[in-house]
Amino acid sequence: MALKCGIVGLPNVGKSTLFNCLSNAKAQSANFPFCTIEPNVGTINVPDSRILELEKLVNPERVIFTTMEIVDIAGLVKGASKGEGLGNQFLGNIRECDAIIHVLRCFDNGNIIHVDGSVNPMRDKEVIDIELQLKDLETIEKRIHALSRNIKSGDKDSVGANNLALKIKAHLEQGKNVREMAIDDKDLPYLTEFQLITAKPVLYLCNVDEAAVKSGNTYVDQVREGVKNEKAEVLVIGAQIEADITELETYEERKIFLDELSLDEPGVNRLIRSAYRLLDLQTYFTAGVKEVRAWTFKRGWTAPQTAGVIHSDFEKGFIRAEVMKFDDFAEFGSEAKLKELGKLKVEGKEYIVQDGDIMHFRFNV
Repeated sequence: MALKCGIVGLPNVGKSTLFNCLSNAKAQSANFPFCTIEPNVGTINVPDSRILELEKLVNPERVIFTTMEIVDIAGLVKGASKGEGLGNQFLGNIRECDAIIHVLRCFDNGNIIHVDGSVNPMRDKEVIDIELQLKDLETIEKRIHALSRNIKSGDKDSVGANNLALKIKAHLEQGKNVREMAIDDKDLPYLTEFQLITAKPVLYLCNVDEAAVKSGNTYVDQVREGVKNEKAEVLVIGAQIEADITELETYEERKIFLDELSLDEPGVNRLIRSAYRLLDLQTYFTAGVKEVRAWTFKRGWTAPQTAGVIHSDFEKGFIRAEVMKFDDFAEFGSEAKLKELGKLKVEGKEYIVQDGDIMHFRFNV
C-alpha cells in the first residue's frame, strides 16, 4: 500500500522548492533514491535504516524499500473552489491523496514577494482552508440532494448517511474543517464514501530560514497554537536548505553540511516519518536471499491483513506467520540462530503485527 500525499500552499511559500527537492534525482541520503514519474508526481523511497541493516546481514540479491508518492497540487489560489487557477483540476487531485502536506511560509525575505504583501502563515492557511471547505460544501450539498431522492424512494440505508451529511454541511458553513468534527465510529464508512478534502489528515509544514530550522520562530509558534484543535502534525523544515543538500554530490558532503547546521538528517526524511505517524502506518519486513523488502501496513492490523499487502491470496489462504523481531535479528545475525534460541515465533490469525516485525507467511489457496 503506497502512501500518497498532496502538497498544497499559496505561491511563494516554498512549495515548489520543496517538491523540486523531492523530485531531484540525487538521493536525500546515501540509500534513499527518488525518481519522478511525471511532471507533478514523484515517488520516493521511505527512509528506514533497519532495511539497510537487514541487507548487511542477509546479503540478498535485491533490496526494495516501501514507497511514498508526492503530488504537487498547483493552482490553489483564492477562487480555486470556483475553478480559478486550474482549481477544479487540482482539487480533484487532492481527493486521490491519503494526506495533505500544507506548506506555510514562516520566514521573512524582502526578495521573495508574498502574494498578500506580508508574511502571515495563519492568514495563508485560512485562504487555502476556505477554498477546500467551499469545495467540500459543494460536494456535500450534491450528496444531500442525491440522498434525499433515495430516502423518498424508501432507501432506509440512506438515512444515516443523510444525517451525517447535514451535520457536516452545518460544520463547514461555520468555516471549520471536517477533520475537526467528532464523528461516531458507525458513521465513518459514510465519511469515507463522501471523499471530503478537509476530512483528510494534514501535516502543516512550516518553511523557515536557516536561523530557525533547529528551534523554530514566532511564526511557527503561531501555527502550532492555531492548529492545536486539529488532528494534525506540525513540522519545521527549511526548503532552501533541502535544496542546497540536493546540490551536494556525495553522502559525505551532505553529512558535513548537516553537521554544520546541527541537524541529524535531511528534513524530508522527517517529513516522511511524520506522514507515517499521521496516517498510523507502520513497516514490516520480509527477508531472504532473493530479496529483503519493506512493506507498509496500518497499525493494529492482524497477520492475515498484513499478508494481504503482499497478495490477496496470502490473506485468503493464511495458515500461520513465522515472526522474528528486528532487534533480535540485528543482535544475533541470522534466522537459524533465532530458531535455536526460541526467538522465532509461530503466530496465528489473531496476531497483531508490530512495527519492525520480520515475517514469513504460510498460506494455501
